[in-house]
Amino acid sequence: MTRTRTVTEQVTADDGARLWASRTGTDRGTPLVLCHGGPGLWDMFGDLAALLSDRALVHRWDQRGCGRSEPCAGPWTTERFVADLDAVRAHFGLERMVLLGHSFGGWLALHYALAHPGRVDALVYVAGTGIGPVDDWHGVYRENFLVRLGEQPERLARWRELEGRTGLSGREERERAVLRWSTDFADGERALEHAGRLADPWFPVNLECNAALGADQKRTSGSPELYAACRALDLPVLVVDGARDIRPRPAVDSLAEVLPRVRRVVLPGAGHYPWVEDPAGFREAVGTVPQRGAVPMRARASGGDADRPM
Repeated sequence: MTRTRTVTEQVTADDGARLWASRTGTDRGTPLVLCHGGPGLWDMFGDLAALLSDRALVHRWDQRGCGRSEPCAGPWTTERFVADLDAVRAHFGLERMVLLGHSFGGWLALHYALAHPGRVDALVYVAGTGIGPVDDWHGVYRENFLVRLGEQPERLARWRELEGRTGLSGREERERAVLRWSTDFADGERALEHAGRLADPWFPVNLECNAALGADQKRTSGSPELYAACRALDLPVLVVDGARDIRPRPAVDSLAEVLPRVRRVVLPGAGHYPWVEDPAGFREAVGTVPQRGAVPMRARASGGDADRPM
């Protein structure tokens, strides 16, 4: 077992786009590649990488045109981002990997596994929204967002003030984002603290990327072709949810119910970032992901979990 220092590198995609990437951790088990959410955001996985770095080499990257990656004009499609992820894999010389995708990153990691199942040992799908139509869950999410932010009326009022203005300064854009992201945490007392850490460092949100990939996801979600592809996905998938995520968790049923090899773990006290609010529970759950030649641990699960052989 060899402990490695953190190495930051530049990955060049096949169309010349330059992507920020880093590697840290322990050279044991199957390498782990993290896919961040958004779209239009950047890797915020510092805490997660530290939590898991004694188990594997952990690879992080910023999606094209976002965060520390070089600005570019797209294209902003799931297919293009899958190719970028494969460029990260190839750059680090990974024959196979465990993919962990959070939120939109779960959508991306799932599509990579569908396109390249032979390069993925297992998929960890964290706090996603499933594969059903976006309209099935997005309205409830918006309602839940306003309810949770309204638990602190001054935060809701300030967010509405910033949301209704144009020409915000960079500091104000960050403040608006932190207020929005605070609803992703179950603990209202620490929500702003947690959200502030996500925004450090701060980069402008790539709104063009966000809109285009959001539309791409909406077009594809719920399609018979996507359901059929997921039914045929022959690799282990761990679905991890925070029970107090404001995105309705039943949306994930659309994915969990069709996968042939799935385990679902629900962490009851966590929101959209379960490794932040329940690091021990999240680490235990990820420990159930099968490694080549290893025997998986039992998952800590809550009621209603899908649990089929992995």
